[in-house]
Amino acid sequence: MSGKYTLNCYRPKEGLAAALDALVARHHATLVAEGLATEQAAIVMKAADGTVVELYQWSSLEAVDAAHTNAALGALWGEFAEVCDFVPVGQLEEAASVFSTFTRV
Repeated sequence: MSGKYTLNCYRPKEGLAAALDALVARHHATLVAEGLATEQAAIVMKAADGTVVELYQWSSLEAVDAAHTNAALGALWGEFAEVCDFVPVGQLEEAASVFSTFTRV
């Protein structure tokens, strides 16, 4: 295991929260199937504004770079781009708190 984790934040576009939830439900399984993430379950949460926060562990240090040239992930990330905006965690209201609190999905 790499010990390297990624925290992704996806802000749904107007009226597309359910479509985003469906994509997030497929994301980690795709990463695992492509050998890029560990089977350790992803943690999926929501911020107060509806932004989905996903935390998962990469399978190796090389997997981080390999993900960006992976066809299956590229197609999935294209679907994400249609239903959400990718936002830095620092843009979430919760990030201003010392102990950021989210709702588990």
